[in-house]
Amino acid sequence: MAGIEIDDTTADALRTLAEAAGLPLDAYLAQVAEEKQRERALAEGAEIFRRVTGAPETIAAFDAEYGGPASAQTAPRAA
Repeated sequence: MAGIEIDDTTADALRTLAEAAGLPLDAYLAQVAEEKQRERALAEGAEIFRRVTGAPETIAAFDAEYGGPASAQTAPRAA
């Protein structure tokens, strides 16, 4: 691998994985890099989503804009 030094065991493992995927090593590594970037972006997005949706002011703003959940209407009960 040009410009990257890794131990023989790791290089062999990567070659084996690339072969199993039916790709040359450089294409396999590019694919893995893209997948890892997507995973990181999804993890960051999920963290932001959890932070934003958990904020009471965000929930209040959403409810003000779109209406909050309808309050439960209870029917009078017969005595």
